[in-house]
Amino acid sequence: MCGKYSVLAKPKGKSKAAKLLTKSLKEPHYNAAPSQNLPVVTNDHPDAVQFFSWGLQPFWAKDAKAVKRAINARAETLAEKPSFRKLLSSKRCLVPADGFFEWQVTAHGKVPYRILLKDEDTFSFAGLWDEWLDKSTGELLHTYTIITTEANNLVKPIHDRMPVILSPEAEELWLDAHESQEELLSLLKPYDATQMKAYPVSPLVNSAQNNVPEILNSL
Repeated sequence: MCGKYSVLAKPKGKSKAAKLLTKSLKEPHYNAAPSQNLPVVTNDHPDAVQFFSWGLQPFWAKDAKAVKRAINARAETLAEKPSFRKLLSSKRCLVPADGFFEWQVTAHGKVPYRILLKDEDTFSFAGLWDEWLDKSTGELLHTYTIITTEANNLVKPIHDRMPVILSPEAEELWLDAHESQEELLSLLKPYDATQMKAYPVSPLVNSAQNNVPEILNSL
C-alpha cells in the first residue's frame, strides 16, 4: 500500500512531471495524504499539472459516501476489475513524487521509513483518474489512485507492497493513447532496488496535519 508520500518542486530530474512541477507547484507537500488535492499529469492534458483529490471516486457512485474511495489499485488485478479496466484504457495519469513512506512492523511498534531514489530526483507513480459529478450541486470532482505492485528487495523488509514508479521513458508510454493493454500492464513492475534507498524518519509523518520539512530528516 502507499498511504503517504512527498512531492517538492525540484529543478533537477529527467522526469516529465519534474519539469512541469517547477512551474506549477507553489507549496511543498512533505506529507501528502489521502483526500488532499495533489498534482497529477493526465493523459488528456499531458503538458500541464492539474490538482486532483487523492482517493478514486468512481463516476458511477450515487453519492460521495456510496463507496470507499480507493487510494491504491493493485497492478495484478487492474485488468480484472471493470472499473479499473476501463480507466486503464482511457484515464491514466502520472503522480509526481520525490519519495514515499511505509511503516515497518517491529517489536516496539511501527517505524516509518522514507523511500526514494538514490539521486533524490523527482519521479512519477503510475496512476488512474476519474471524474464524478455531484448531481446535488453540479460540482465535478476529479480524483485519482496510485497503482501498487509487489515490493522490490529494498522495500520488502519494510512492507510487502510498493507504488509503481515509472522511468522517464515509461512515463511517456503510460500517457500514450496508442499503447495496448498488454503494453501498459508490462510497465507496472517493481522499480530497480539498486537505484533506491530508504531510511527511518520521525513519527511526525503519522499525522497528516504535519507538513514540515523535518518529516524528511533521517533519524
